[in-house]
Amino acid sequence: MIDLTLPEEHEALRKTVQEFAREEVAPVIGDFYEREAFPYGIIAKMGAMGLFGLPIGEEYGGMGGDYFALCLALEELARVDSSVAITLEAGVSLGAMPLYRFGTDEQKQRWLPALAAGEKLGAFGLTEPGGGSDAGATRTTARLDGGEWVINGSKAFITNSGTDITELVTVTAVTGTKDDGRKEISAIIVPAGTPGFTVAKKYSKVGWNASDTHELAFDDVRVPAENLLGAQGRGYAQFLSTLDEGRVAIAALSVGLAQGCVDESLKYVGEREAFGRKIGEYQAIQFKIADMETRVNTARLAYYAAAAKMLKGQSFKKEAAIAKLVSSNAAMDNSRDATQIFGGYGFMNEFPVGRFYRDAKILEIGEGTSEVQRMLIARELGLK
Repeated sequence: MIDLTLPEEHEALRKTVQEFAREEVAPVIGDFYEREAFPYGIIAKMGAMGLFGLPIGEEYGGMGGDYFALCLALEELARVDSSVAITLEAGVSLGAMPLYRFGTDEQKQRWLPALAAGEKLGAFGLTEPGGGSDAGATRTTARLDGGEWVINGSKAFITNSGTDITELVTVTAVTGTKDDGRKEISAIIVPAGTPGFTVAKKYSKVGWNASDTHELAFDDVRVPAENLLGAQGRGYAQFLSTLDEGRVAIAALSVGLAQGCVDESLKYVGEREAFGRKIGEYQAIQFKIADMETRVNTARLAYYAAAAKMLKGQSFKKEAAIAKLVSSNAAMDNSRDATQIFGGYGFMNEFPVGRFYRDAKILEIGEGTSEVQRMLIARELGLK
């Protein structure tokens, strides 16, 4: 018999983050969002709670938990706001986990404790202005010169890359040519403030307005040879592995947003009246909310299934792609329906559903577009 009841420690974490999101984040995040300001105080509190160190070993300052714990935290945060949720997701899955998975002990000892404590943030620079989903088309280069990597190129849409507490960005760069003529891509750690490393002005975004996103430029940036992360030429493979985990995390975040749409809609339809009745009494509204709840439950089951295989050490590439595809669709559909239920108020920034609608679309794009997820699922089914 399948038991989907959360273990006691996971349920305790979920409730703790749920309470934090409702009491600490919800009352203030709208102001940060409208000002497009990064919520340093909220992030510091999340760090003090240990959220940035959930899946990182205690020997490196983490909580020694598992990746599913991170997913549960992301879901509860995103029920209230996606900007703080994506800051946590990117800080852990893209900033800290590549170091934790592939770094040397010296690299881990140097950088992980501050990242796990949420005192500093890490970022991962893969996407390039002309590359998009074609990560293999990397143009950024790195060559060895006198015991140093010399990096030249640019990256686009990099989360957590320009905050006052950004510690490092791990970048993928072409470091040679393989025997078959393909590019050899490696991952290299570039500390913030390194000469020649320029963080451009923050983007003006449709959503995630309280999170940090920048384009990066590298002009003869020099870092020590020992800043190579993992084996030379394995950067692309390492990133693909990182993305599989990240897709489960983004699925959890998407489920949170979709659930938040249900939460807000239920409150609203119990208060709003039209034609002499609460609008929640109209079957058209009831059916819309029923469909929203169905999407949430289906998407949650999908990311739970992917996480279960991941924690068992089994291949979960297909399940991660399915979870990301289903969950991001649910977030987009639910945010649209919630906005419709709220009518004109749904178009106002003072109501969370307006924020949810703006935040939902990127979930179908970031960490692999919906088209990429379908391609991965087809490949895993043996279709060439």
